[in-house]
Amino acid sequence: IFFYWKIPFCRNLNFLLEHIVISLFCLFAGCVLVVSVIEQLAMFHNCTAKEAIERLCNYLPEILNLQGICYLVAELYGPELIKLLKYKMNADVVCHSIKLCKQNAGQPFCHLYPPPKRSVKLELYNRKKEVCNLDALNCKQKYFKCGQLQKAFSRIKATWYIFIVSLTMCDPTLRGYHWRGKDCNEGKAIVYPDPKDGIPYEKKFCKESKGIILLGDSAGAHFHIPPEWMTVAQMSLKSFSDLPVALTNELDCTKPMSNSNYCMKMVFSINISTYLFFIFFSLARNQLLDNPAIVIYASIGNDVCNGRPDTVVHMTTPNQMHSNVMQTLQYLNSQLPKGSHVILTGLVDGRFLWDQLHSRYHPLGQLNKDITYEQVYSFLSCLQISPCNGWMSSNETLRNLTSERALQLSNVLKDIARSEMFANFDVFYMDFPLGKIADEWHKLGGESWQLIEPADGFHPSQITSALGARIIWQKALSEWPHVLGKENPFNSQIEDVFKDQGGH
Repeated sequence: IFFYWKIPFCRNLNFLLEHIVISLFCLFAGCVLVVSVIEQLAMFHNCTAKEAIERLCNYLPEILNLQGICYLVAELYGPELIKLLKYKMNADVVCHSIKLCKQNAGQPFCHLYPPPKRSVKLELYNRKKEVCNLDALNCKQKYFKCGQLQKAFSRIKATWYIFIVSLTMCDPTLRGYHWRGKDCNEGKAIVYPDPKDGIPYEKKFCKESKGIILLGDSAGAHFHIPPEWMTVAQMSLKSFSDLPVALTNELDCTKPMSNSNYCMKMVFSINISTYLFFIFFSLARNQLLDNPAIVIYASIGNDVCNGRPDTVVHMTTPNQMHSNVMQTLQYLNSQLPKGSHVILTGLVDGRFLWDQLHSRYHPLGQLNKDITYEQVYSFLSCLQISPCNGWMSSNETLRNLTSERALQLSNVLKDIARSEMFANFDVFYMDFPLGKIADEWHKLGGESWQLIEPADGFHPSQITSALGARIIWQKALSEWPHVLGKENPFNSQIEDVFKDQGGH
């Protein structure tokens, strides 16, 4: 909630409530994930479930008291979980048994693993009797002491209080300078960081400077869950060392697109959908004081991707796309300095996902060769938290319909770039270069499936993001050279001053 509250557009109550509901479904999926990992850790290290839980908690860093939170959850659910795993229950049944998963009336039993041969209710009833050695309806055994919990809660409360207070300070994450460029006076729009000699950096180092603004969905922001977080053979203290930064960056890895001119810095990166036009009102750009900007509008998939069972009904229509994009461009025209540029990129053909992954083993299934991406897609769809029901589906007709709509929306963007003019910027269009990215990767000896994030089986991988950024930049250099300008001779000095920004 605090992550969302820090972003002005997320203060909308309906938006926040919807995300809380989605988070509850994610909790169910998260339970299945964690229980699967615990079971596999016990198998891989030939240890007990209790030792596997301790091992997993010890992998987590103490920053933000993540390790303490893990042990608290273990106190709450560990004893029952350990007993259920003793009876070889799979993660789906375990999570339903400990009440972290719930099957609503009329809803199917959502499962990642093959369901029990007997009915789920009968299976749960029998296992609860075995675990508690009591009547299943009266199982009220306590597994923890109040004093231990109070101590754990106190530590966690103190840790997160400090964390919340830090939001008012100059943070790299939580939509800080990893997203907007470094400026520790975010509360004052006219304040810019100055060196000791009093000369503003932009005057000192930047004869030609443009800000880079990325307006895109989570794919554009390089959403990334490290596969080693769910691959027990690769788990270690090191594999989770970046967890606090990853969480506070919302699992996104914003990156610059060019090294030719460090003055073209990432000043703003934000996840958008054209359903959420009001998001742009959190974009601040002073037309008189700021330099021109290069805005990359990269929808990629949001307008056709949703987790709804009736997914086609909730896709953006061509008319809606035209209206929403024009509203966006008109707003940008009121904010951007004269001489700016907007690059519209088309939507991807997401049939690539199913074609490359559906029969491959997910990282969670690599140890026992038991979970394919097709099973993961079906599980997420059942929970209604699929990133994209249209493409992450065994229904070929639905996948084709989704790609057909994506092409229609891309054509809308193409027509806008060809026919519309604005006072403060020019508009360009390019297709999402998936084919060229694949060709480049194949030349380097890679395989197509590696272009997709392995953990979620949906987002472009870091390889795709890097190659895609290079291809977009090369196209801009060759076809729109005035957009980028010349290489900056002061890059090395900028690197010395801003090296702590991680390239942003």
